[in-house]
Amino acid sequence: MAREVATPEKQAELLKDQGNLYFKKERLGAAIEAYTEAITLCPKVPVYWTNRALCHRKRNAWDLVEADCRKALELDNSSTKAHYMLGLALLQGKQYSDAIAELEKALELGRSGKSGSYMVEEIWQELAKARYSEWEQAASVRQHQQQELKEAQLLANERKMSELSNCNEKYQERLQTLSDVFEKASAPDRPAEVPDHFCCKITMDLFRDPVITPSGVTYERSALLEHLRKVGNFDPLTRTPLTPEQVFPNLALKEAVQAFLAEHGWAYKTY
Repeated sequence: MAREVATPEKQAELLKDQGNLYFKKERLGAAIEAYTEAITLCPKVPVYWTNRALCHRKRNAWDLVEADCRKALELDNSSTKAHYMLGLALLQGKQYSDAIAELEKALELGRSGKSGSYMVEEIWQELAKARYSEWEQAASVRQHQQQELKEAQLLANERKMSELSNCNEKYQERLQTLSDVFEKASAPDRPAEVPDHFCCKITMDLFRDPVITPSGVTYERSALLEHLRKVGNFDPLTRTPLTPEQVFPNLALKEAVQAFLAEHGWAYKTY
């Protein structure tokens, strides 16, 4: 009886499974070889590219991570893992704007439940780091520019004061007032307290996906659903009966939090 000849597709799947076993055992080199062979047999299967990218990520080979993820996204632009790891690779290169775009796409896909929903928390944490890093970089640039402007303004004032050494005291006070106003106006956005009404009463963290109950209390969706699942079907604060079907998105508060974060990027560090 003739033996059945494995098709390239079946061989590729076997190699992928083999690569997965190697990966679990931290044998990254062997896993990469297995995934590479699978790619050679079936180059249009995106999961082979993302699996290999994951190995490269473990090795901090970010250029290779980026290359594999971009190839995976050419084949399937709805791959949560590919967008996520591409975002991480771009973040390593301090390409904050592009990294944030990729991480936001990964978060959107994860929340949609199409794929990678189990990764939502991890994606959000990396997105918060990326946004904070972007704010920190921009704040550093602004601070440097403002310092240069301040020094130039002070020098101009000193020259003016020297030229007008015989001017009256009132005029000198006006020059000093202008200097003080300039300094206050150029003060960079600095970390402060996050308003309490922007924070969930369960997690004490800034809202990401706030939902409101019939009692009028707003909670972070994931925290409230976990409470309903593990503790009981009642509102944590008011103790009134509550089921998941009774909560609705608090879109106004979500927009307010997003506006606050857009104005105060330092707040991402609280996540």
